[in-house]
Amino acid sequence: MYTQFFQLKQVPFSIAPDPRYLFMSERHREALAHLLYGVGSGGGFVLLTGEIGAGKTTVCRCLLEQIPENCHVAYIFNPKLSVGELLQSICEEFRIEPGAPATAEASAKACVDALNAYLLQSHAAGKNNVLIIDEAQNLTPEVLEQLRLLTNLETSERKLLQVILIGQPELRAMLARPELEQLAQRVIARYHLDALSPQETAGYIHYRMSIAGAAALHPFPAALMPKIHRLTRGIPRRINLLCDRALLGAYAASRSEITPAIIEQAAREVFDVDNGTTGAAARHWQLAIAGIAGAMLTGALAWAWQLHGAAPDPAVQAVLAAQAGKYKLSHDISTNYAWQRAGMPSPARTPVATTQALASTELAPLLVEATQDQSAAFRLLGQLWGIALGKDDPCAAVQSRNVHCHTSTGGLAELRLLNRPAILKLQDDKQRRHHALLTGLSDTKAELRFPGSEQDREVDLKTLQKHFKGEFVTFWRAPPGYSGKISPGHTGETVDWLSAQLSRIDGGVESVPGQAFGVTMARDVRQFQKTHGLQPDGIVGARTLMFLNSAAGVPEPHLQIHPPLTNTLAGE
Repeated sequence: MYTQFFQLKQVPFSIAPDPRYLFMSERHREALAHLLYGVGSGGGFVLLTGEIGAGKTTVCRCLLEQIPENCHVAYIFNPKLSVGELLQSICEEFRIEPGAPATAEASAKACVDALNAYLLQSHAAGKNNVLIIDEAQNLTPEVLEQLRLLTNLETSERKLLQVILIGQPELRAMLARPELEQLAQRVIARYHLDALSPQETAGYIHYRMSIAGAAALHPFPAALMPKIHRLTRGIPRRINLLCDRALLGAYAASRSEITPAIIEQAAREVFDVDNGTTGAAARHWQLAIAGIAGAMLTGALAWAWQLHGAAPDPAVQAVLAAQAGKYKLSHDISTNYAWQRAGMPSPARTPVATTQALASTELAPLLVEATQDQSAAFRLLGQLWGIALGKDDPCAAVQSRNVHCHTSTGGLAELRLLNRPAILKLQDDKQRRHHALLTGLSDTKAELRFPGSEQDREVDLKTLQKHFKGEFVTFWRAPPGYSGKISPGHTGETVDWLSAQLSRIDGGVESVPGQAFGVTMARDVRQFQKTHGLQPDGIVGARTLMFLNSAAGVPEPHLQIHPPLTNTLAGE
């Protein structure tokens, strides 16, 4: 809504987990270091706590990106489970088939026996196993005790299961209970993720605005940073909520710079705090925002009626007409003036093509539509990239357009970080392979596109994970002259491109073509990798290049990543 007014490429303060906007403060790096230490230390429990919105999930996703190849990871994001349900979920995540005993007690024992056998086999094969449980403050004492018992399996050198518990501060209080003392004694590393400092808060805001395309003088003046830090307490999600609303308020008031009054009014809106009496300017942009919202609601409902071929209810139509008339003047004035301030004519109204997602509780019926011909799924992916593909090898075909394939088994966790459409390899109940295109992702749903279908299908993630074992393939755009990983000592067109992008992202001096990939560039690459949660090895491979493309604004298709509605409404 306000991106054109401030000449931004994207909304800078969305609460969606967009990896392009990943900001790793010193605290986040320390938390990540503790988790990595725990993973390589030989078993036991690792504890990461922090306030709501502090960035615990961000750190966890960085950990998943850096998990060694010899580690198998099970990720539980809904821990409100009984002991039996948790054991079944762990077996599903590790792809263990425990069988189906008749009673709940027999089922739990079958899961434990199957898990123990699996852990022994993995250890013999040189593999480690890590269980990550998010929102662990919701675990009951009975479930925590069962987790402790799972870590009893060990060799003379190490425990065979590493458990990482991630949760809010009350998790620490839970583990301090006398009945959980045995578990608490098995915690080998713990870290509490504090909020950002005032300086880090300013850096966080500046970083996100820069990634979104803001010029050197962005609308948040330095004098406002202490107030923003005080209102948000340095919690990243609260910073996002406040700054997003402040930009909207400045847009509605046709102000190119955020003022203290706008920040205070935004805080009242999103945090329900009282910073004093609402002034006339605040009331003016409240009215303008209401006008924008009213016009959007009217247009959305009218579009929906046209889409479904249904006539609107006369009573509803009358209410909408009254609301549209009430807010039309403020909406037209604020919108047109905003475009004039940006040096652009008022936009013409054009229809927007959208995709309707159809809810589905079971994926099995949809697999009938999913193709067993991978080339058909590649053609769907090619359409998003504007590349027509035939029946030849698609990965070889796209290279003529300087596009490459990236194949991985990292599952949805990696896809959230990469933020790009991908072909998912699915299995039906008869273990037959199918393929579908992932186009959207939220915390609970995935949007899939099947060959021959005009609409995306919405599927629960829990249902999807029964058929998706983590294997996918996606496209990414290579830099000019790319022929493989870029490392120190290399020269040429690709290194020139890399130097230019790093310089532009960091806001440094303009790069000079013809330079070799030397010590300074390797240092900059490692810093970029650290900032984005990648392995800081200084070697530029496919993952690093994908993150560079996103940071540099290289045009590539991206997933529709939707934030959870509950978080948006709650303001936390």
